[in-house]
Amino acid sequence: MAYYLTDGIYPNWATFIQSIKLPQGPKAELFAERQESTRKDVERAFGVLQSRFAIVKNPALLWDKEKIGKIMRTCVILHNMIVEDERHGYIQIDTSEFESGESSRSSKVKSRESVNVPMLTIRNQIRDPHLHERLKADLVENVWEKFGNHDE
Repeated sequence: MAYYLTDGIYPNWATFIQSIKLPQGPKAELFAERQESTRKDVERAFGVLQSRFAIVKNPALLWDKEKIGKIMRTCVILHNMIVEDERHGYIQIDTSEFESGESSRSSKVKSRESVNVPMLTIRNQIRDPHLHERLKADLVENVWEKFGNHDE
């Protein structure tokens, strides 16, 4: 299930993953640190795109997901082209530490037709507080496995 990294103002739905207010233990502390850091990075990236492209700043409620996805990818590509073109004025640094190679994740969003699940079922799953807690616990474990202290 796809999810959004949020702050504490959002409800405890399966699609919204908040940080942990008072993390207890190394796993919770690491998750809170990574969640907050990543959420801030995403907010900054959207801020850059919004300041550069008015189409990103305006509401897109009437557009379908595929069109929004194409517009966002186009804006990111254009932004990267602009940065690349202006790069000669910047100090060159080694970016290899930030490159992770091929990703197994896909940016494709499944259309409702391909999912074939009734809307009421999806709504109930998203709003299920127990599912939210299970998914969040799974994310905490996943972050710990990926980034945690493996010496212990």
